[in-house]
Amino acid sequence: MSTNRVMIAGSGGQGIILMGKLLAYVAMEEGKEVTFLPSYGAEMRGGTANCSVIISDRPISCPVVHKADIVVVMNQPSFEKFESAVEPGGSLFLNSTLIKDPVTRTDIEIYKVDANKLAEDAGIGRSANIVMLGAIVRQTGIVKIENVTKALKKEFSGKKVVYLDANLLAFQAWKTG
Repeated sequence: MSTNRVMIAGSGGQGIILMGKLLAYVAMEEGKEVTFLPSYGAEMRGGTANCSVIISDRPISCPVVHKADIVVVMNQPSFEKFESAVEPGGSLFLNSTLIKDPVTRTDIEIYKVDANKLAEDAGIGRSANIVMLGAIVRQTGIVKIENVTKALKKEFSGKKVVYLDANLLAFQAWKTG
């Protein structure tokens, strides 16, 4: 039996909530117990945004995450606020395009993902969140890669289908580190 607690943080407009929603949806489709708790700042675009996702093989009693096994930070303010939320032995995924401060902790795994650059290379600069989702899934195995691909095809359908190919490329952009 396993439980994974995930915190994702960044600024509004970076797709923080979408990243968490996709992770939660895929885990639910895989038959896991899931909670998803979004949090928005007072502003939408440019304000703070974060969410927590718990994925477990057993019922989840509380959806609130104070310490996480996996923390994803997409900008400098989120790094400063959430670096300490990583459990010892946990993983910190940081967007190295926007975060320049050195990580001082030695009790966690650190994955630096140049998410903005990889997203631009994939064709949509705003898909850094999808690059980071790919990094998390590939590095941790928290959900199956093929199920995320299916979820992306569902998310980017209809009027949004023009963004599908670039987001699929973005999802595949990061190679395990």
